[in-house]
Amino acid sequence: MSFNIALSGINASQKDLDTTANNISNVKTTGFKQSRAEFADVYASSIFNAGNSKVGDGVLTSSVAQQFSQGTLDFTENSLDMAISGNGFFATTDGLGSRDMTYTRSGAFKLNDDKFIVDNQGNYLQGYQVDRNSGTTSSTALATTQPIRVPDVAGAPQSTDNVFTAFNVDARRSPIDGAANPFDPETPSTYHSSTSATVYDSLGESHTLSTYYVKRGSNQWDVYSTFDGQEIDMDTTGGGTASATNSVNGYSGLELEFEGSGDPAVGAGQLTFDPGSIDLSGSGEDGPYLDNGADAQTVQFNFQDLTGTTSPTQFASDFEVTNLDQDGSTVGRLTNVDIEKDGLIAATYSNGDVQYLGQVATVRFANEQGLTQIGGTKWRESIDSGEPLAGEANTGTFGAIEASALENSNVNLTKELVDLISAQRNFQANSRSLEVNNTINQTILQIR
Repeated sequence: MSFNIALSGINASQKDLDTTANNISNVKTTGFKQSRAEFADVYASSIFNAGNSKVGDGVLTSSVAQQFSQGTLDFTENSLDMAISGNGFFATTDGLGSRDMTYTRSGAFKLNDDKFIVDNQGNYLQGYQVDRNSGTTSSTALATTQPIRVPDVAGAPQSTDNVFTAFNVDARRSPIDGAANPFDPETPSTYHSSTSATVYDSLGESHTLSTYYVKRGSNQWDVYSTFDGQEIDMDTTGGGTASATNSVNGYSGLELEFEGSGDPAVGAGQLTFDPGSIDLSGSGEDGPYLDNGADAQTVQFNFQDLTGTTSPTQFASDFEVTNLDQDGSTVGRLTNVDIEKDGLIAATYSNGDVQYLGQVATVRFANEQGLTQIGGTKWRESIDSGEPLAGEANTGTFGAIEASALENSNVNLTKELVDLISAQRNFQANSRSLEVNNTINQTILQIR
């Protein structure tokens, strides 16, 4: 019997050594959770045994239990790296249409060739569907999750319909005689100031719309325009006034008149000048304004900002553009990905568009130690763990998601080295017990 007791001790010590060695080997494994070998004594008894004289029958390994304590966070430069600070797991699947979920604390994610967020084994990160514009989550059920895709382009191009501008023209400038010096964009002496805006056609191609400001009288200015360097008419709308003089090439502009206070001279209840209209469907001296197959369009040139609260002025100070906006956009290229603490993913594109792509799903279990370990720092649910409970990160008992961070292993290397020495001593002691038992048996066999 003593042989079996010593042998069970050796087996238990070996299991302890194996567990400690595995912890030490994974000290740098992202999302790894250390294990602890747990033992129980063996005690067999019956009604015929004297309880006060019964000796135990050794030891057995009752469990190798993983410890799901929080690991330290290591911050990185990768915006798709994620760590959960608190309770919860990331959910992943091995295919786009698969519902075979595995769960992990390792958030080293990246994009695959189809722009889906995946881990190092190619498993797809699962997320809740959200409204692209508001980021509102429609459901937090695990059954409704989908792989999260980060497209590198956003939206169809939007042609420019409106340009908004507010500026100050210098009241100190001397007027230019339009008859003697008609406006010519290639002759700077025929105008006082100019500015440019980028506008877009229906195909998303950018063009340069330039405007030129010429003082004609004490409070009177003419505005002319060019499109990609070609002169183009700026027509009147509403009660707008056409310029009294044309350009040297016969193109028309608008006339702006200011009060002595420097504000626009407009009708009662009106803040600013009526907008100008620029028709891009025709041709200039060098050919069609839009020669790339884009749809014909008309751009309205508004003398105010987007909110309609700021208008042009004529003060005794240098020419200054105080506002310049337009409502068109080209095809956007991905420039940045932001992940909030609740897992909401927002992509920013070069055209200024911001789209919400999904919300990272987080999952917890009633009994984490009941999860089945499958390697690759992943687990599956089991009968002991209970069913997965999905929810939003940073709410209730779910931990927050830290972007550009990874959770390190929770292995305490100093403690593991001490445990390694202890396990070695236990192994040696049980080996010595086995050796002593063998010596006693040999002594008994040699009695004559």
